[in-house]
Amino acid sequence: MDSNFFMIAGAFVVVVALLLFLFGGPNPEKAIKRRMTAMRDRIVPSNEAALAAQMRRTIAARLPSQELGLGRMLPNPERMAQRLRRTGKKWTLGRYLWVCIGIATFIFLAMLVQGAPILFSILLAVGVGLGIPHMVVGKLITKRVSNFTARFPDAIDLLVRGLRSGLPIAETLNAVSTEIPGPVGVEFKQVIERIRIGKSMEAALQESADALGTPEFQFFCITLAIQRETGGNLAETLANLSEVLRKRAQMKLKIKAMSSEAKASAWIVGALPFLVFALVYVMNPDYLAAFFPWSGELYDPRVMYTGIGGLVWMSMGVGIMAKMVNFEI
Repeated sequence: MDSNFFMIAGAFVVVVALLLFLFGGPNPEKAIKRRMTAMRDRIVPSNEAALAAQMRRTIAARLPSQELGLGRMLPNPERMAQRLRRTGKKWTLGRYLWVCIGIATFIFLAMLVQGAPILFSILLAVGVGLGIPHMVVGKLITKRVSNFTARFPDAIDLLVRGLRSGLPIAETLNAVSTEIPGPVGVEFKQVIERIRIGKSMEAALQESADALGTPEFQFFCITLAIQRETGGNLAETLANLSEVLRKRAQMKLKIKAMSSEAKASAWIVGALPFLVFALVYVMNPDYLAAFFPWSGELYDPRVMYTGIGGLVWMSMGVGIMAKMVNFEI
């Protein structure tokens, strides 16, 4: 390997570090979660947090030793395990890591067979091995959260009807767990199970709120906690919350419609270089042979390094465009 490759690899690392520094500022979702946690701590007794921490330690102690050993390979295994739970699938952290290792190994061996440089093969294998499972998990989380958010106002309406008919809040929660299908019913079933093993309603609901990570369910938990402390008409309060959540969903759809043109432009700009590259390669493979190590004498490393640099800068542009069309409500 020549020195140019190491210079370009170093420049790539510097660019990635600058991007992390640029977009690694304060996270609004974490700030909202901290404020809601502080509000909950002022309402819910502090011994609930200690009980929840003790139960988490007990569950962690029951995990297989192999699972814990693989989990130590990640910088934050608890956060990764929480992301896997948000998918609604029965995936373990160890299985996720084995999938990452398998994909990375396959890509690395495939690139070596094609004659690619070792360092480039390692970088590509690590990027693909970590990127593809992360994207799949993110898509599943987004899909499940969207389904939950779409049906959650219906669950609140069912709670309101049960409370107005004279049922206690525990019975209405049980009715929601059996009547509402999908993620809403699953989450409320877990809430009922936590209440049956001795947890308070606030702690059981807050645990589901932490697992889901949606503001809508956080609003619901805070509303119940405040009502239990201050009193009042819970059915009326939940009815108002349901109306607010429906208006929030309508605002999201309106913003999605207004930003659809910008998103379409971002997709076109991002996909056009790859489409042109594929068309040129199909029509005249020798013209792009310098990009591929298996082309023999036609291969030129400088062309591949230039292409990698172009991909980096294009990724930065696509990321900035994605930030511009992503609105927080």
